[in-house]
Amino acid sequence: MKITVNTTVAAPMDAVWRAYTSPDDIKQWNAASPDWHTTAATVDLREGGAFSSRMEAKDGSIGFDFAGTYTRVIPNERIDYAFGDRQAHITFAAMPDGIDVTVSFDAEQTHSEQQQRVGWQAILDNFKGYVEGQRRSAT
Repeated sequence: MKITVNTTVAAPMDAVWRAYTSPDDIKQWNAASPDWHTTAATVDLREGGAFSSRMEAKDGSIGFDFAGTYTRVIPNERIDYAFGDRQAHITFAAMPDGIDVTVSFDAEQTHSEQQQRVGWQAILDNFKGYVEGQRRSAT
């Protein structure tokens, strides 16, 4: 089963793409809730390149590496990747009010569809807030 989450970011494509693919930026927005954070991130943004984000509870009680391999990269348009035996696809599309970012991924069996949808949407909402906040502070 595929799950899809989506947001529109009020920023230019280059800012959205950079924030989604830069390790320094990823560490700022990649968390599903305020009690989690990403402590390290690596990105080799090319087909066959690897990525990894170390996600940890801020109290240090638990953590995991979210890692995989890019299978398709079209700058400013699409990123596909494999993580374990699952796949994800991210599309970036210019819209009148900003950049539409859509993430579609294979569901896993441990958590409910609703839990996965809420968690991935929360991360995408953090991404939107981070990019738009960067734009506001730059003006």
